[in-house]
Amino acid sequence: MRLALAEARHAFEQDEVPVGAVIVARGQVIARAHNLCERLNDFTAHAEMQAFTAASEFLGGKHLDQCTLYVTLEPCPMCAGAAFWTRIGRIVFGASDAKRGYRTWMNPGQVSLTHPKTTVDRGVLEEECSQLLKDFFAAKRNQR
Repeated sequence: MRLALAEARHAFEQDEVPVGAVIVARGQVIARAHNLCERLNDFTAHAEMQAFTAASEFLGGKHLDQCTLYVTLEPCPMCAGAAFWTRIGRIVFGASDAKRGYRTWMNPGQVSLTHPKTTVDRGVLEEECSQLLKDFFAAKRNQR
C-alpha cells in the first residue's frame, strides 16, 4: 500500500486526483499506476484501469486471478466492474468512498460488483490515504 500511496502522491503533483494503484503477483510488483484522467482527457483513466492494463500486458493475459490490487481509494463501480472481468484474486484498499465507492451502489443482499472469488480488504493505511485526498481537494477549493 505504501507503493500505491507513492503513486497517489505522483498524481497529486501532476494535479490529478491522488489515487494510486499497484498490482502484485507472487510477491513481485508487476504494475504501478495513478490517475491520468486530466492528462489523458479521459474519465476512464483511473489508477485501477491503468494498473489492470499494465498487469495484463506484463503477464501476457487478461486474467489476474493470482494477483492482488492495492489501491488508495475504494474502487468506483466502473473499476470494480473491470476488476470483476480481470478476475483479480484480491483487492486491498485504503480509504472508503462513501459517495462513489462500489459498495455504495449495492443494495442489501445484492451480488457484489467484484468477482465472487475476489477477496476484499479495506482500511489499510486508511488515514494516510484519506488525508492525501483531503489535502488535494482543500487545495482545489483554495484556488477558487
